[in-house]
Amino acid sequence: MTKKTQAHKRSHDPHAAREASRYGTPLPSREMILNSMTEQGAPLSVEQLYLLLDISQDEREIFNRRLNAMEREGQIIKNRKGALCIADKLDLIAGVVQGHPDGFGFLIPDDKTKCHGEDLFLSPKEMSQVMHGDRAMVRMVGLDRRGRPEAKLVEVLERRTHKLVGRVIHSTGVTIVTAEDKRINLDILIPYHLDMNAKAGQVVMVELTEQPAAHAQPMGKVIEILGNYADSGMEIEIALRKHNLPHEFSAEAIALAESYPKLVQADDYKNRIDSRAIPLITIDGETARDFDDAVFAEPQGKGWRLLVAIADVSFYVKPKDALDKGAFDRGNSVYFPRRVIPMLPEALSNGLCSLNPDVERLCMICDMQVDGLGVVKQYKFYPSVMRSKARMTYTQVHEILQHPAAPLAQEYAWLVPHLTHLNSVYKLMLMQREKRGAIEFETSETIMVFNDNGKIDSIVPSHRNEAHKLIEECMLAANVCAADFLNAHEHPALYRIHEGPTPEKLELLRTFMAEFGFGVGGGAKPHAKDYGKLLDQIRQRPDAQLLQTVLLRSMQQAVYSPDNVGHFGLAYEAYAHFTSPIRRYPDLLIHRAIKAVLNGDKYKPGDWSQLGTQCSMTERRADDATRDVSNWLKCFYMQDKIGEVFEGSVAGVTSFGLFVALDSVYVEGLLHVTELGNDYFHYDKARHEMAGERSGVRYRLGDRLTIKVARVDLETAKIDFSLVNKNKSLDDSVKDGSATGQRRVEQSSKPSSNKLTAKSSVGAKAKPKAAQAFKNPAKPSKSKRSHKKTAKR
Repeated sequence: MTKKTQAHKRSHDPHAAREASRYGTPLPSREMILNSMTEQGAPLSVEQLYLLLDISQDEREIFNRRLNAMEREGQIIKNRKGALCIADKLDLIAGVVQGHPDGFGFLIPDDKTKCHGEDLFLSPKEMSQVMHGDRAMVRMVGLDRRGRPEAKLVEVLERRTHKLVGRVIHSTGVTIVTAEDKRINLDILIPYHLDMNAKAGQVVMVELTEQPAAHAQPMGKVIEILGNYADSGMEIEIALRKHNLPHEFSAEAIALAESYPKLVQADDYKNRIDSRAIPLITIDGETARDFDDAVFAEPQGKGWRLLVAIADVSFYVKPKDALDKGAFDRGNSVYFPRRVIPMLPEALSNGLCSLNPDVERLCMICDMQVDGLGVVKQYKFYPSVMRSKARMTYTQVHEILQHPAAPLAQEYAWLVPHLTHLNSVYKLMLMQREKRGAIEFETSETIMVFNDNGKIDSIVPSHRNEAHKLIEECMLAANVCAADFLNAHEHPALYRIHEGPTPEKLELLRTFMAEFGFGVGGGAKPHAKDYGKLLDQIRQRPDAQLLQTVLLRSMQQAVYSPDNVGHFGLAYEAYAHFTSPIRRYPDLLIHRAIKAVLNGDKYKPGDWSQLGTQCSMTERRADDATRDVSNWLKCFYMQDKIGEVFEGSVAGVTSFGLFVALDSVYVEGLLHVTELGNDYFHYDKARHEMAGERSGVRYRLGDRLTIKVARVDLETAKIDFSLVNKNKSLDDSVKDGSATGQRRVEQSSKPSSNKLTAKSSVGAKAKPKAAQAFKNPAKPSKSKRSHKKTAKR
């Protein structure tokens, strides 16, 4: 092929325009590289690709980076001779490695169509060469003994674990660090001169110097000693590092945040509507320190005027500056028990951006006109300056609304009419919520009460009152207006989307509900109203908690996406997060987009899809980290309760046992399948139950049980239970030849008092149905913490 022909071929790259928009000198697109390799019909060396695609000497470095990226993502692979091959031609599958505490693992394929939608099993031998989170290329080799598709490692595409947190073990003169993330099952060898003299049992940060290989363990060096395992607050320090949560601001970000004046300057009022005379107030929890929203309502004609003022964070955090980069990496503030990891430095989050009382603050206002039926008929957005007239708590507002003649109401007599107006608007909007068919699950959360040593003294229930719901409705209204505003102006946005149940989950739900005589309307695509009707039918039943939990688990997880598919749970056609830019990066993006539209411009932050993926990831990461901390604290709390007997409800059913939520202490633990009796128990995913093969004993989600605390393991943050008061035991029924035993664990006529069951894992993967008579590891509880701003969706 002549050089002229090569150049001509390259100029006909169908994606040349896309490449030209990204690079000064357009490179051949990935698609063209793959097509060219396919046309040659054989592996090619890098030099051959240079010639084939007319890559000049000056372009080779950046072209090599593109080839490396394609190799990391599993599109191409080098064979033993160093030639590049198309991975699909070799029947290889690329994906992310997911480890398991028992030593085996799975490859989560990038393209599941190549393996019939299933994850690929990796044996302990294969996992000895990789770590949880690595990207790898594998080849399917058949089925394992349990019928799962099994794979063999071909190549590690990308090492993603470079640092980890773990505990020091001294063994026969060798220092070993075991990872706190139990999905990393490989011990890290530390040379004696690189251990910083860390003592056995201490928690350390390790930097890997050598990755695992077929015949070699990973090696590393200690770079930080965090302290002893039981030190106060150590559980948070571990979680931060285990989940790679950014927790230290860059010097540039701190300097930039502190460079702003402590108070809003008069020059900042320019082009803003002055709202300082309006009695806007903030309503938050007792421990809140960042106030990002304020509200006000007044009668207007036959309806109402509702103002929702949100801190104008985008005025201070500019695209691509140090604050923005830090906020993007964090994605959101993380609320641990007794500690918050803010998205922005405190100079902004608790200072200049927080709508503190009696000081001027810049804000963005959503000004709504609500008719007499509670429908938002018109709205507008505008930048403003405000002065909060009061910092109120949910408890105070609820007390004032419930008892308008009480001393607290008299103390805030000037505020009572304003709160009454807000309450009136809330009641109207609540009627619209019911008419719309938004799903309303009855759940409650818990609060951990700590002692002076930083450990749990008690766990008590926390209930949402009318003030929580009032603020929630105001925030929902503003969020809907934000989504509608950007949608109407055809401006790209990051929507908060929540899709309906998948066909598989819907089928399982219908199968389960049919056993109780209920159906799920809506055909193949049910509406939130169909769920709502079903909830109304089951609300007064003694087994309502069971049915509600199954309904909740049939739904998908809400995520951020530029593709507006609506919000199933809230029954909105378009929904976006606008009301919390201090603590959520998506809200900051929405503010910038709204400002761009108001200025006749367009906000271009980059790839909106990638932004959605990032923000969804950071949200899940924060949930995982806070759950780890909560589970560890609960384990510590239960240490001195081994041998004690409690009543509880089955909060989760898996192939390896039952998760039981205890009534009085609000803690979950595992009742392993081996504790259920001397029988082969089968897990029925559709019925959410475990059934004994010989005895006929069945344990189902929501069943009432009496258990004993058998074991508490701080290292793995797991609590194990044993079953007591089984009436006639399974062992006895098998001995006397009868298979009657306890045919069904009777359900109490009283629903479980533990509402945490409705907060259990939504959409968690179920293990294959199989007889289980062996030990499996417990999965952690997914109960939510209480102090996060759940009311502000």
